[in-house]
Amino acid sequence: MSSKWRKVKLALGLNSCVHIPTPLDDSSSSLNNAAARFSGSISSSGDTSGYSQSTRSPSSSGLRSLKSPKGTCAICLNTMKPGNGHAIFTAECSHSFHFHCITSNVKHGNQICPVCRSKWKEVPFQSPALTPRSSQLTREDGWPTPIRRLPSSTQLNASGQISSLYHVSEPAIFDDDEPIDQHASIHHNNDSNETNHDIINKVEIRTYPEVSSVQKSASRDAFAVLIHLKAPQSQRKQNISGNDTDSSPPPVENSRASVDLVTVLDVSGSMLGTKLALLKRAMGFVIQNMGPSDRLSVIAFSSTARRIFPLRRMTEIGRQEALQAVNSLVSNGGTNIAEGLRKGAKVFSDRRCKNPVCSIILLSDGQDTYTVNTRPNVGTGYQSLVPNTIHRNNGGIGSQIPVHAFGFGADHDATSMHSISEISGGTFSFIEAEDVIQDAFAQCIGGLLSVVVQELQLEIACVHPRLELSSVKAGSYRTTLTANGRTAYINVGDLYAEEERDFLVTVNIPVDGSNDEMSLLNVKGLYRDHISKEMVALEETSDVKIERPNIGRELVVSIEVDRQRNRLRAAEAIAEARAAAERGELSAAVSVLDSCHKILSESVSAKAGDRLCIALSAELKEMQERMANQHVYEQSGRAYVLSGLSSHSAQRATTRGDSTDSTSLLQSYQTPSMVDMVTRSQTTVVGAPLRRSLQPAKSFPERHRR
Repeated sequence: MSSKWRKVKLALGLNSCVHIPTPLDDSSSSLNNAAARFSGSISSSGDTSGYSQSTRSPSSSGLRSLKSPKGTCAICLNTMKPGNGHAIFTAECSHSFHFHCITSNVKHGNQICPVCRSKWKEVPFQSPALTPRSSQLTREDGWPTPIRRLPSSTQLNASGQISSLYHVSEPAIFDDDEPIDQHASIHHNNDSNETNHDIINKVEIRTYPEVSSVQKSASRDAFAVLIHLKAPQSQRKQNISGNDTDSSPPPVENSRASVDLVTVLDVSGSMLGTKLALLKRAMGFVIQNMGPSDRLSVIAFSSTARRIFPLRRMTEIGRQEALQAVNSLVSNGGTNIAEGLRKGAKVFSDRRCKNPVCSIILLSDGQDTYTVNTRPNVGTGYQSLVPNTIHRNNGGIGSQIPVHAFGFGADHDATSMHSISEISGGTFSFIEAEDVIQDAFAQCIGGLLSVVVQELQLEIACVHPRLELSSVKAGSYRTTLTANGRTAYINVGDLYAEEERDFLVTVNIPVDGSNDEMSLLNVKGLYRDHISKEMVALEETSDVKIERPNIGRELVVSIEVDRQRNRLRAAEAIAEARAAAERGELSAAVSVLDSCHKILSESVSAKAGDRLCIALSAELKEMQERMANQHVYEQSGRAYVLSGLSSHSAQRATTRGDSTDSTSLLQSYQTPSMVDMVTRSQTTVVGAPLRRSLQPAKSFPERHRR
């Protein structure tokens, strides 16, 4: 237990003095009669840009309080000094804060001391008009400081906390988004604009036939051709050595699209304590790593949902205010995921300006108790959780707002979260260990903050007049096959820097003695250039040809094709095993996975020591262990399996299980940008890099290289 608490303290940065606060006795006359004291003055500069280099101390009552050094604001951890540009507020419990920090806390509904958890009877607020019942304290400059008396006990909820989400004000229409800077909406290096524009156009396309030749007198049904794509680099450079103690955001990347991100966060009663504190810290990491052209909005939900932070650019001031809003969160109430997503979708539909990349991050540790009428993890009521405006296939390719869902802990509804991600075109991650939440978020934003290709569409056309496409295996990506079977289209969508995609198509090759060579397919593509906003043809195309000799030769099967066949075979086996497990047939599910494992071990690529095949085998074994019995499956197996299906279907990295303890699984879809961001997460404590170098978590190694 002590080891686990030590890990939590390290994750939260609670390495300094920790004490158990003395409970506040509401009947204590000394506290009842204590007046809130306000001191300090505002300098003539009025500068409020100096903001925390660290994440706020947790305000969750399940944690021990962090004792801030004397003269330090417990919210932003910056120095408090009269005449230093910040007014100082001292509460009735004797803890002091910057006035702008504590008024932001109060504005967002938090009326308890962030340090000792005392319930305040009077709180500060900023308002040009004072109500008759407001008392006033005067600063040295003569300006009045309003102090608002809290509601009576009848207005408190059962847990003694004010239901903050109900008291957070929000407009009817979310058209108050901060305008984007058109000149900075694309991150780039000013010294190499033209070079970066050329980089984006060089998406790598490679094709591999399963064998190089087919005898003239022979025919082949379901002849496989692999189409491999790789996005260009973003040329991002980060300082992750730990030598630089500056906690400012990392250097700007070259030629990547700016992001509009909405985080939809569960603050129900089950998040009380360590969970909420770790969520706040993870959100602090997200905020501090977004660029000034990226915009963030925060939705919090429990029994209801509120937008606690509008869509604002993550400038220095924007980050400061976002951190204050996140720090104000308190946990109580039920779990209304549908309302949270509805508010998140509304941010996008009501906004006046749009950044090129849009996404929602959803985190929940529970089950929706308001919308889904079926039993958790069973039934088909999950469509109602996702607003129609973000359905991926609503009117073609949808609104391009994927929901990246994170199931937190053992009690979340994995089927619900997976369905939400599938419907919207996002991914589902399973956070089994609480202290992995920041790494999981880091991996996600490492991708979102490195988008270099948008709305990519592939066209695969038969060249030989007697050829037809017999199948197109593209996972969750929308495919269209023409009536004559000679052309297929794949909507690939956005690609992160250096991200890869593999699609396997099959054709029926006829007997043909007319030529010594046969052209099979031509592959080309279009994408939207996020600089010009126009659809542009990829410079690189690929023609697939095979030889047609008179005499048959000994053929060597392509390792690349065999590798992808194994990946698809494993994904199909996982889906089949999951279906059996949901029927309660765990022994059958384990048998399916075991059979697939044996087939993989006999494949050409496995015998050649291919790392993807090794990883797939390890994954299948892990899933068998998580289907050992019904209890294990419901506790972690279901979520682990669904996260794996999400990853393979989208060919995109997800977090699975206890990432800090896993040693055998390989993140085959992880990009260098994701690796960099996770490493940054693991070498950062409370906003500043550690001075010692830490190894990346073992579930986030670099992906295999061909």
